[in-house]
Amino acid sequence: MIRVNSVTLSFGKRILFDEVNLTFSKGNCYGVIGANGAGKSTFLKILSGEIEPNKGSVDITPGLRMAVLRQNRYEFDEFSAIDTVLMGHQRMWSIMHEKNGLYAKEDFSEEDGIRAGELEAEFGEIGGYTAESDVASLLSDLGVEEKFHSSLLKDLTGALKVRVLLAQALFGNPDILILDEPTNDLDVQTIGWLENFLADYQNIVIVVSHDRHFLDAICTHVADVDRQKIKIYTGNYSFWYESSQLMARQLSDKNKKTEEKRQALLDFIARFSANASKSRQATSRKKALEKLVIDEIEPSNRRYPGIFFKQLREVGNQVLNVEKLSKRSDDGTVLFDKVSFSLSKADKVALVSRNRLALTSFLEIINGRNAADSGDFSWGTTVTTAYLPNDNGNYFTNKEITLMDWLRQYVPAHVTDADEPFLRGFLGRMLFSGDEVLKKTSVLSGGEKVRCMISRMMLQDPNLVMLDEPTNHLDLESIQSFNEGIVNFRGVVLITSHDHTFLQTVANRVIELTPKGIIDRLMNFDEYLENPRVRELQGEMYLNSKFVSV
Repeated sequence: MIRVNSVTLSFGKRILFDEVNLTFSKGNCYGVIGANGAGKSTFLKILSGEIEPNKGSVDITPGLRMAVLRQNRYEFDEFSAIDTVLMGHQRMWSIMHEKNGLYAKEDFSEEDGIRAGELEAEFGEIGGYTAESDVASLLSDLGVEEKFHSSLLKDLTGALKVRVLLAQALFGNPDILILDEPTNDLDVQTIGWLENFLADYQNIVIVVSHDRHFLDAICTHVADVDRQKIKIYTGNYSFWYESSQLMARQLSDKNKKTEEKRQALLDFIARFSANASKSRQATSRKKALEKLVIDEIEPSNRRYPGIFFKQLREVGNQVLNVEKLSKRSDDGTVLFDKVSFSLSKADKVALVSRNRLALTSFLEIINGRNAADSGDFSWGTTVTTAYLPNDNGNYFTNKEITLMDWLRQYVPAHVTDADEPFLRGFLGRMLFSGDEVLKKTSVLSGGEKVRCMISRMMLQDPNLVMLDEPTNHLDLESIQSFNEGIVNFRGVVLITSHDHTFLQTVANRVIELTPKGIIDRLMNFDEYLENPRVRELQGEMYLNSKFVSV
């Protein structure tokens, strides 16, 4: 058990946490949520002892072992993958070094022998004799091939390094597991493995993540960081979000009787409980909702952007035609080959690939920002596009203009009266209000730049939108609003994303780019992942291909 007692933390005049009191119990998984800058990662550092609060304490039941996945990816660069994971169990690693040091002594004494015997006994009790094979198995489960197990972390790709550090945190069944953005740089298959692993985990898990599907799959509770406080709610992220929104709507309707509001919440909880019974969570965790107290549910205090797209005109029957498009990377790797397909006006397409670069390259080609090695494509004459690239740096090269002037550059020809109130309206929907619209683009954060790009997209009145990793740099509130805006958009969508929920709720068609063509299916994302024929085709199309899979 972890008890947080009256924890207060401030940096100068800014108070991050004020008198926070919480309890984290065994068998539960807590998803820590909150707006960017609210202090989620800082709170994890307080729990792990990396940061001391100004006031209060964190008390952990004696004897419990804690493991932490931090956002620092460089701490273990000089160690091999195997040793890095072993170091996750600090006591085991310490014993290994002490007993190896004893055995290396030339003047090995009787006292040394007694100490070595004690160490060997403890080493066996904590699983030391099978540790290296356990580590190898764990790394393989996380998609790190055996040929990389002895490599130094500094020699691995960023994606492989993240998996090794995740294995370090998971190794040895820690009593307390603290994970800061564990799904970053993981593919869908590895995230699915981690979801199953954590759903059945019997100890304390505390996780920060922007991946809603991941939070829904693993969490029994949500710890909401807001207004210098942290409050724990029973249920996963979707339950917290839906119940919070429902309560907010009810509180705004003064004509509803209190009992009617209460009954509506009870009905909602009953429906949610039925759905939760079909999830991959362990049986013991499904009972968490039974303990829910209705009075604990509160509306969210956070602000959500207003993201919605309207079409200047409906798209015609000719949308996009792609003919035998092929592209290799600079090192000769085949990104995709002989890609051919046509879009219809009803399509909302999830573009997927085992190579992240293939997806970005494809979108850059059809947007005229890159050239294909071979093949061609053509847009229909009625198509008006809006594109959100993975890298938006080219849009912010002039760092001395205000947000207002930045957006003014992108006013389309059909808008004849783009005055200040008009532009403020688009920026305001993305939570830039008052004098914020006059600040320079040079001071924008990554998330603010993405919100500016979304304002630009909405301004175009497109009938086709292309999104390359749209959730990057956004907080959960912006992701939720963006997702809902694209679901409600009546035009055509092309989207790449590592956000499972975004793809599942938006796409009605999935196109996978491979080194040997495409796999094209009219189905939603979950159906695609679970389809046996798709898995069979994937095996055929990736076999013996020079292709980066991580």
